[in-house]
Amino acid sequence: MRSRRVRRIDLALQGGGAHGAFTWGVLERILEDDRIEIDAISGTSAGAMNAVVLADGLMAGGRVGAREALRRFWSRVSNASGRGPMVPDALGAFFGNWSLEGSPLHIYLDWVGRSMSPQQFNPFDLNPLRDLLAAEIDFERVRACDKVRLFVSATNVRTGRLKEFRQAELSADAVMASACLPLMFRAVEIDGEAYWDGGYLGNPSLLPLIAESPAHDLVLVQINPSRRESIPTTPQGILDRLDEITFNSSLVKELRSLALLQQLLRQTGEPTGGGRPDLFSQVAALRMHRIQAEAELAELSAASKLDTGWPFLSRLHRIGYRAAEVWLKTNFTHLGRRFTMPLEPYLS
Repeated sequence: MRSRRVRRIDLALQGGGAHGAFTWGVLERILEDDRIEIDAISGTSAGAMNAVVLADGLMAGGRVGAREALRRFWSRVSNASGRGPMVPDALGAFFGNWSLEGSPLHIYLDWVGRSMSPQQFNPFDLNPLRDLLAAEIDFERVRACDKVRLFVSATNVRTGRLKEFRQAELSADAVMASACLPLMFRAVEIDGEAYWDGGYLGNPSLLPLIAESPAHDLVLVQINPSRRESIPTTPQGILDRLDEITFNSSLVKELRSLALLQQLLRQTGEPTGGGRPDLFSQVAALRMHRIQAEAELAELSAASKLDTGWPFLSRLHRIGYRAAEVWLKTNFTHLGRRFTMPLEPYLS
């Protein structure tokens, strides 16, 4: 019997707080499909967390271990948040109130962010998520992982430049640096440098995947909606849209650069001497794809990125799983052959 051809892909995972549970659902569905092999992952913020959890699980127990590790991680994120008055109750979720907007937690965080620095309201730099990462993930095993390559993005506070943590550099601090929102947490210091959330400069960063992975099919798992048909008119709606635009801006610029370079290579051919011919070859061969659920995620406000209640995380997981299921049914046959996410629209 002729064996099925395995398609190798790279994954680019956006950040987005609790909305990263959508990516958890996507990853679970991909891991269930043994026709697909993940060669490399670039992740930012929640995307970085999903990436290191997946790698740790793969090393511990293969695909099944990775799926179990992802579920366990998100379950413990929810458990760590507690179920007090700061978290939307199950009744509110039942009636479709999937946003923290107007809740005591949202009002409090809004006030704190405008009035105090993280050094003032959290002088001991307490962060339960950092403790959870350190407890749940064997970073020595992640650094030694030979089943998938990892890249995690953060923003260097002093230089304003993107920092790509390679696999050998990964630690709980590196992942927390990638997820460090400056109005909520103090900058994470690593080797004398301070870092904030990587989403400001790479959400996620695509270049490491293109330059360093032999796979030519790059699948973007996008959390932040690219487009909204209606123009926001309320203060909160305007802030939410600004948040989406800000955390998509680096991605849009990188996609535009790739579109321009592919267009140039089609017109002139690859350079023959000097420069980085291998990189040009990788860009020329790149096939972009995207998994998203823009209509459903667009219904959620930016404040809901703080909602770690299990009903909400489970709902996002189901949305992500279904989105990956639909994408695989529609586009699997195109892997290794053609792109399903055209880059030309980014030229206009």
